[in-house]
Amino acid sequence: MSGSSRSSLSETADLEWCHEAVDGVSRTFALTIDVLDEPMSSYICVGYLLCRVADTVEDANHLPPTEQTAILRTYDALLDPEDPTDVAAFMERVEPWIPAAEERSADWNVVAEAPRVLRAFERQPAAVQEAIRPPVRELVSGMALFVERYAEEGGLRIQSREELEEYCYYAAGTVGKLITNLVCRDGVEDRTERRLYDTAESFGLLLQLVNISKDVHDDVHEENNVYLPADWLEREGVAQEAVCAEENVAESATVVRRTADHARTFLDDAQRYLQAVPKTDGNRLAAWAIPYLLAVGTLRELSERPEDALSETGVKISRQEVQAIVSRTLGETDGEALPELRRAIDRQPFHRARS
Repeated sequence: MSGSSRSSLSETADLEWCHEAVDGVSRTFALTIDVLDEPMSSYICVGYLLCRVADTVEDANHLPPTEQTAILRTYDALLDPEDPTDVAAFMERVEPWIPAAEERSADWNVVAEAPRVLRAFERQPAAVQEAIRPPVRELVSGMALFVERYAEEGGLRIQSREELEEYCYYAAGTVGKLITNLVCRDGVEDRTERRLYDTAESFGLLLQLVNISKDVHDDVHEENNVYLPADWLEREGVAQEAVCAEENVAESATVVRRTADHARTFLDDAQRYLQAVPKTDGNRLAAWAIPYLLAVGTLRELSERPEDALSETGVKISRQEVQAIVSRTLGETDGEALPELRRAIDRQPFHRARS
């Protein structure tokens, strides 16, 4: 076999591995990537996994904060084309903290296979790399900043609405910018480009705030992170360390509902973003409309049962509703259909509305 043939096989294998890995770490994002056509499907897949490496390190409660920060700073240096740090230096830094193979989660498997993700990224067109790299590095540096800020607590403790939005920007607003960089890199109308960049952060913040609202129990018990703002909890007489305590369920649920209501304030801008997204390089509206509409359904459930976010029960919409939303969105959805779909899902589970 020639050298070029071996290189081609290796390139294909790395990219195939990336697509398979996404299925393990995020069902929602895997669905998005499956709905996209090539080459956008691979662009988004690789960009997402680059972000996931940092997110896994930031969420790991078995790492001392000083090590989390050092790993994140090394990762940022690796992504800097002007810095000599290579993937071997990053792996040397992170490998002592990667769980054993038999105990490794899908997230940590992505970290362990970071060299494959980096190879897949570096094989993308130069313009694609330049679209992906800045927002990923902003996400990484933002996560390092928050870990440093709360190093003494050993986990994040968001203090206010402003800080909550700051965190959500680094965690997800940057991903909105990544998507926008990719769909705009070959040029779109000035008006469309302005609209996309004006609303991209709102799309990311909406999805992140929904996750924060519904995952309170898991964030506290699995990651030692409390994202519900301390000042909102304080008004209800609840300390952050006791947010999931049985005696505080009613009061904490009030703050969960308030956080979900704050997420709702980003729905309109997120909808405007989706209505402007161009069909470029295999991009499809349905890929982004599905997580948007699932978020609408989750917000409905949060409004009805915010206390579930504080227990192992969690807040989620039913499999039947997910299937109904996906089926409808893949069928014939365009930007003009989004407002009515949003209203229908906000009123009741979508599979019931359809039947």
